[in-house]
Amino acid sequence: MQSKLCLSTLGALLALFSTSVFAATEPLVLTHSYVGIFAVVVFVIAYILVMGEESLGLRKSKPVLVAAGIIWVTIGWVYVNEGMTDLPEMAFRHNLLEYAELLLFLLVAMTYINAMEERRLFDALRAWMVRKGFSYRSLFWITGLLAFFISPVADNLTTALLMCAVVMKVAEGDKKFINLSCINIVIAANAGGAFSPFGDITTLMVWQAGMVEFSEFFILFIPAVVNYLVPAVIMSFFVADRTPESLNETVEIKRGAFRIIGLFLLTVATAVACHSLLNLPPVLGMMTGLGYLQFFGYFLRKTLPSSLARKRVMAQQRGDEQALKRLGSVVPFDVFSRVARSEWDTLLFFYGVVMCVGGLGFMGYLALVSEMLYGGWDPVYANFAIGIISAIVDNIPVMFAVLSMEPVMSHGNWLLVTLAAGVGGSLLSVGSAAGVALMGQARGMYTFFGHLKWAPVILLGYVASVLTHLWINAASFNIYG
Repeated sequence: MQSKLCLSTLGALLALFSTSVFAATEPLVLTHSYVGIFAVVVFVIAYILVMGEESLGLRKSKPVLVAAGIIWVTIGWVYVNEGMTDLPEMAFRHNLLEYAELLLFLLVAMTYINAMEERRLFDALRAWMVRKGFSYRSLFWITGLLAFFISPVADNLTTALLMCAVVMKVAEGDKKFINLSCINIVIAANAGGAFSPFGDITTLMVWQAGMVEFSEFFILFIPAVVNYLVPAVIMSFFVADRTPESLNETVEIKRGAFRIIGLFLLTVATAVACHSLLNLPPVLGMMTGLGYLQFFGYFLRKTLPSSLARKRVMAQQRGDEQALKRLGSVVPFDVFSRVARSEWDTLLFFYGVVMCVGGLGFMGYLALVSEMLYGGWDPVYANFAIGIISAIVDNIPVMFAVLSMEPVMSHGNWLLVTLAAGVGGSLLSVGSAAGVALMGQARGMYTFFGHLKWAPVILLGYVASVLTHLWINAASFNIYG
């Protein structure tokens, strides 16, 4: 009897202990509390400030950095009062690790792009287009098509800025053409970025999360083409078919430029191999690729004196005084100066977004939204809505929220939400990094309302691309399953 009593008492104690441990490992649901509502209000205010970046002159990273701090301090305060200090720390570290992987990946990609820019590759491309004296309609199509095909490698933001520089140089002062061309460039850059892990931060997040394999992104190529071509064809009828005055601009590409392109492609291949063959994070391959660039930078610095001496002799033989002057101002290539030129405002904005969304998810809001969208709606309709929402809120936090929710849906639907978030941001000028950047670069020429006038045409392309994906890929990926 005593042994039975002892066993039953021990069993009760173990059950009580396991229950308390289980309760301690479950986060508190704060969605209907004053603390949760306060966190949502803080996030909404921060995002209103982000959307008003252009008019306020306030960099978008500042409000979300502060909002992230306030949200997590609030969470910490609640859990300290409840005696559960371990859970928020573990959740914060988990979100920080996700951000760190993406930060390092993007930092390497941006460093390579900045190195190509420093070697004047992009300047040479722009000068070639300017010298050719294309008509406005030809320029509209050329900049759009180049944006579509360059953005999968160079990312949509960098590509959009490059093409906008061409348009601004050729059509200086022609507000109507610049506005139309910038809209076309934003749509093309976002569409091109949607079928490559390197084209946009959202596609990179999906790839790193393992939801879509590297090769599977290219299945989205035809829907992305449709997304670009439908509005581009309609808008092209409103472009004047006249030829601006050609400008004579010559740009000399610096030594090693094409070898840096080769190293970048090798870096991409290393990242893909690490992820696909070894099941290691792609960031390992990217950081290894940064080492490739550093070694090449060392080679360029060491061989610079002999290269300058050889070019100086050739310039003297030709009697080229301008070349001699340029050679006198050459500075050694420095990898770390390229790192410093990375778009830190975007990287810090991304930190703030990840931490804000992660904090709201820890409070229970993502589970609530997931249940509302993916529990009550068909995944196809939910993913279509995600694309529309991304135009208003920005596609980065929207995609991070979806990945944090981890809704149960077919592989085809993961491809659909990748496409929708990637191209949905084109509906408004503030819906993507490319649109926001061009509003700053073409200030007064390309505006929010100038873009908004063409929103119905862009929406037509968005709907057409989604329907194309459903039609082409439904059988292979069981999109309705």
